[in-house]
Amino acid sequence: MNTLDIQKIREFLPHRYPFLLVDKVLSYEPGESLTAIKNVTFNEPCFQGHFPARPIFPGVLIIEAMAQAAALLGCVTMEERPDDGSIYYLVGVDKARFKKTVHPGDQITLSIKFIKLRKNIWRFSARATVDEKLVASAEILTTVADE
Repeated sequence: MNTLDIQKIREFLPHRYPFLLVDKVLSYEPGESLTAIKNVTFNEPCFQGHFPARPIFPGVLIIEAMAQAAALLGCVTMEERPDDGSIYYLVGVDKARFKKTVHPGDQITLSIKFIKLRKNIWRFSARATVDEKLVASAEILTTVADE
């Protein structure tokens, strides 16, 4: 089984604290799928204002976590790293839906499936779950830019 720890994730993604939103890749199959986790902790900067009395992890950050996991699938598929000059950019989000709220202490499981590659646009199906319950889903579109 293919896995990635945080050190390997940092080799593939240019993001750093507080915007690196994938903690571990549990499994991946290049060109097919990837499953990762995001641990939501109370000390996340977003909870200072969203919302202090009832902290809810912002939906836009769930989308970003799914996009980072999709980029990881693209990276391991193409064996590309930012150090090689290739960075995956989010270029679109289709069919985004939010079903449940996410709170400190939750662990988000990010499930990504490759749909297709057309004209340098990668399309992925993404699902975010907590305790096997769907919290968000979307189709994520990325492209690779050579810096």
